[in-house]
Amino acid sequence: MMNLLESLDWRYAVKQFDETKRISNDDLHKLKEALRLSPSSYGLQPWHFLVIENEEVKQKLRAVSWNQGQITQCSHLVVFCYKTNFNTDSVDDFIESVASIRNISKESMNDYANMMKGFVNGLSREELNEWARRQAYLALGHFLVSCAMMGIDACPMEGFLKDSYDDILSLKEKGLGTVVICPIGYRSKDDRFSTMEKVRFPLEKIFTEI
Repeated sequence: MMNLLESLDWRYAVKQFDETKRISNDDLHKLKEALRLSPSSYGLQPWHFLVIENEEVKQKLRAVSWNQGQITQCSHLVVFCYKTNFNTDSVDDFIESVASIRNISKESMNDYANMMKGFVNGLSREELNEWARRQAYLALGHFLVSCAMMGIDACPMEGFLKDSYDDILSLKEKGLGTVVICPIGYRSKDDRFSTMEKVRFPLEKIFTEI
């Protein structure tokens, strides 16, 4: 197994997946658990993830993704969504979970709950949606590292029509909106990008120590 830096150097944004290879149910479950453990602001998790394997659905999504091959070649397509109706009731749901999992009273967390509700109430709907969308990107970063550590390839993508994804996947009526997508699977031996050197700026160019 590769160590952290080896895994990150190994990963790249796959341009062509091997359509004959599929992620096992066990590995897929581990990736779901990794996503579930992603960090989020206040721990509020204003997201939902769709894992798409259905070939017919993937074909429809490819048509609104600039016809990029990864959408249909991949083993699974993960769609990162944000909750469009996140509100103070969502905070209450989170507090319920904390109380249950940690075996403490909800009343003992009143100050914490009120602080989070103040944050939510202090934002406009669009500001709150933008905050929620940023949380999905935190999950994406966590997911990409998890994939790399497991030797599973991925390709984060923004090149698609979000409104069309929302329509095809019936997300609006579920209170969800598409943020970003990530096909996962295994690289094709024909993907010439897989053997190219990774290009990153040197440490001294991107870090300042104070």
